[in-house]
This record gives sequence, structure tokens and C-alpha cells, in this order.
Amino acid sequence: MAFPDDEKMKGCRPKLFGTKDKKVVKRTDYQNCSTVFAEVRSIRLSHFLGHSSNTTKTEPFRIFVSTWNVGGNTPTAELNLDDFLPADDNSDIYVLGFQEIVPLNAGNVLVVEDNEPAARWLALINRALNKPVDCSADIFQHKPSYSLDSTSSLSSSNLDVSFSNRSKTASGSSAIFQKSSLKSIRKPYMPTQRKLLKLCNCSVEMARKSYKDACFGCPQAYTNETDSSEEDETDDRLNDPCGYIVDRTNASSSRDQLKYNLISCKRMVGIFITVWAKKELVHHVGHVRTSCVGRGIMGYLGNKGCISVSMTLHQTSFCFICSHLASGEKEGDELRRNLDVLEILRLTQFQRICRAGRKIPEKILDHDRVIWLGDLNYRISLSYEDTKKLLTENNWDALFEKDQLNIERKSGRVFKGWSEEKIYFAPTYKYSSNSDSYAGETATSKKKRRTPAWCDRILWHGDGIVQLSYFRGESKFSDHRPVCGTFIVDVEIQDTKSKKRSSNTNIRIGAEELLPTSKSKSNKNKGNKDAGT
Repeated sequence: MAFPDDEKMKGCRPKLFGTKDKKVVKRTDYQNCSTVFAEVRSIRLSHFLGHSSNTTKTEPFRIFVSTWNVGGNTPTAELNLDDFLPADDNSDIYVLGFQEIVPLNAGNVLVVEDNEPAARWLALINRALNKPVDCSADIFQHKPSYSLDSTSSLSSSNLDVSFSNRSKTASGSSAIFQKSSLKSIRKPYMPTQRKLLKLCNCSVEMARKSYKDACFGCPQAYTNETDSSEEDETDDRLNDPCGYIVDRTNASSSRDQLKYNLISCKRMVGIFITVWAKKELVHHVGHVRTSCVGRGIMGYLGNKGCISVSMTLHQTSFCFICSHLASGEKEGDELRRNLDVLEILRLTQFQRICRAGRKIPEKILDHDRVIWLGDLNYRISLSYEDTKKLLTENNWDALFEKDQLNIERKSGRVFKGWSEEKIYFAPTYKYSSNSDSYAGETATSKKKRRTPAWCDRILWHGDGIVQLSYFRGESKFSDHRPVCGTFIVDVEIQDTKSKKRSSNTNIRIGAEELLPTSKSKSNKNKGNKDAGT
């Protein structure tokens, strides 16, 4: 192989090797200069391909999860959510799921959805979460307003009047076209720049530092934080003539006063999930996406199935699944529920946001932390009489041994690799209306009698999750009792206190000092020197 002549190596020799043996220098200089080039390339690449372990730290966050089958009942403003949403929990994130927020009849399954029940639940949750800490008074007792904004609170009677007027307006001949969209109803509770929740939340600084850890090349990573969606500027009075009128001029300042912001909410027939986060965490939340899987009538309608929410908090991905699985307590019905779970895991697909760089999960089990909540409908494989006997003895262990979900999980047929905290509360289904008695005690026939069961459950998947509590509420609003759980989760956070590396510019300048001077450049400099003399 031909090597460069002595003249070409002058820029490299004197600075690096300074030897008297010119014959040896020719070969040695080339080899060492090649080494220098390799080191320079290595320096440049290592600047971008830094190890994430050196720039991240782990911190604990508290997540409260609750699920409630409300039996198709629509709440009034007087409903107390303490059994579903404890006022003193003070978690960082709330994941609240419902089933049957509307009756599961043909009209609600096949016709246009009515979002009035969802609007009521949002208003009640907002009241519970954003109540002033130093004030025990109901925020609905303040001066009435025509806005659903939390800081423009309504009295209990006025809230119901607002819903009633809306229903009457929507009951006209063109009601099917005047139904309020969930998108317009949720606006007062969401951050002002809510569009950014759906985008990549990797910082520009982080994106430039590492190809591996950031969405480098993803245009969303460089979205201006002050950017807002055009839909945010749309006048709600024009888009939602029979819905809730939101005062746009006060919307931004009002939302800034909220302690918790709505991050995501989605409805599919009777299934409804909402995710709320502390205001100071909102700008660390990104990649928010939802996915719906219908498992009801004909195997795909939405009276049964699930809604999944995917999001990232700092550098950790989360997935929350709210489901309502196949009903029935006949032998073999548990296999239908197993199939629902398997199909949900197979069919759930989240939209891809980042096209390069950091891998954002697109399937449920790809997420770092996963929590599954809902009316899973698994029953107890005992007769009503045997179940009732064990209930009177509070023998939860014996009952749990016959729990279908427990049996199916142990056999490996469903939720393999998932975890559930031990149950120390009574079965949550089925109760008589507005009563503490199970429906079987008052049923007039065996066909209407239901064996008590733990239908409502919360499970989780992934490392870095510790469940602190698992309990049920005692509200008589529905034939189900709400089930709640509190978790501590580990979240990876970019360590801003870590030692900053040298900038790319400084590294490039330092490396250029080691590079050989080109012949043309040397000649040019020599000519300038001669001209000067």
C-alpha cells in the first residue's frame, strides 16, 4: 500500500513525534496519525452516544388507581366521591376508570354516544381533586356561573340545572347533530398547552446530547413550548352550541390555578377512563396516546372491551388499561374472559410518535410500568350457599382459593407475569340497589340471583412498582363497590446536576489541533509569509 510522502506528513510530525530517525518516522508517523484520526472519530461519536446511566436518576412517585362499575346510573351534584377518590390521598397521578357510565342497551351501543354522564363525572372528579386545601366547603357553593371551569364553580342545584338545560336543548329535532363532544367538554380541566401532551417531551438539550436516549430526528422534539393547537383557539360557543359555554378569556388563567390537570380522558360506550396529574408534573408528561379494543357484541362492539392510555413521565413509560370483560357466571365463562384479555394484549396498538431515536412503546407489555383496572367479571367457583357461608365467616382465604382469576392466573392461562395484591375485603358484586345486602338475599328467583364475587380488580406488570394499599369503597350508588389501590412507582429522571460534558464545538477545535495541515493550506500560508517579508 502506498503511503504519503514526507512532505504531506510535516503537519503531523513535529507536534507529535519529534524523532531524529527520519526513515523510521515516515512509517511511524503515518501509523500514529491514523490512530489520531480514529481517536478523533471516536471522540466525536462518543460525544453523542453517551450512556444514559450516567445522566439519569430514579425517584419515587405516587399513583392512585380506582375502578368503579356504576351500573348505568347518572350522578347528581350531591354524590360524594370519598369512597372512590379519598380527599386526603395527595397522589402525584390519579387513574380513574369507570364501567357502565351509561346503560348497555342497543341505543347506547349502536347510536351516537351521549357524553352527558362523562361530563358529570369529570365535573365531580375536578371538584374532588381541586378543592382548596384550606377550605372544607363544597366549591359548588360559590357564586353560580355558566362555565364548567373549576374556578367558576356552580352550586349543586345550578349544576343539575345546567345538565338539565343541556339535555332539553339536545332533545330537539336536530339533537343527533348537537351532542357535545368529549373533546370540548374536557377542555376546562386540561392544561392550556394540552397539544404538547401528545408530542415527544424529550428536551432539546437531551436530544442533541444522545442519539440513543432522545428522539433525535423527531421534529416533535423541537416543538416550541409556547405553540398551541388551532383547536384551542376555536370558540366553544360556535362548536358546542348546546354544551357547556367556556369563557375563553379566563380559561388560561383559571387552568393555571388548578392543582391537578386532566392529562387524558377517553370513552367507549360505557367504559370511561381519566388520568390526572399534578400541575407541576404536566410539562414532564408526553407521548400521550389512547387505544380502544371492542370485545362486545359480535366480538368487536364497545359494550365490552377496554381503553388503554399510554404516556411517558420523564424517562419512564406507563400504560393504564381500563376494561370491562365478558360477563356470566356459568361454567366456562371464565374462558371467554381469558380470551378477552389475550385479544386486548394482541390488538392494542398505540400510534407511533417518534420516527427515530428513542423507542416509544406501541404495545401494552412494551411499557416500563403497566396497571390494569376494571370490571374483569371473574367470579367465585362455588355455589351461592357455600359462598354465603364463607362470607359470614369472613373467610377471605378460602373464598380466594375459588376465585376464577386466581385459578386462571395460577394455571398460566391468563395474566402470566402480572401481579395483584392480596385481597382483604369482601366481594364487590352484586349488591341490591342502595343497600349493603347482596342481591342474592333479596332475589325472587334463582335466575336473578348472583353469587357474590370480586369482579372489580387492579393488577400490574413491570419492575419498579410497589402497591401500598388495596381496598374497596362503600358507596351504595351502584350494584358494584369501587375498588382502589395506591402505588409507589420508580421513574427515571434526567439528572440535571450531573457534570456537563464539553460542547461539540470545543471537542472539534481540540481535535483539529491534532489533524495534519493540508498541502494546499501549507502552501497558502507559506505564500502569505513570503509576501509579508
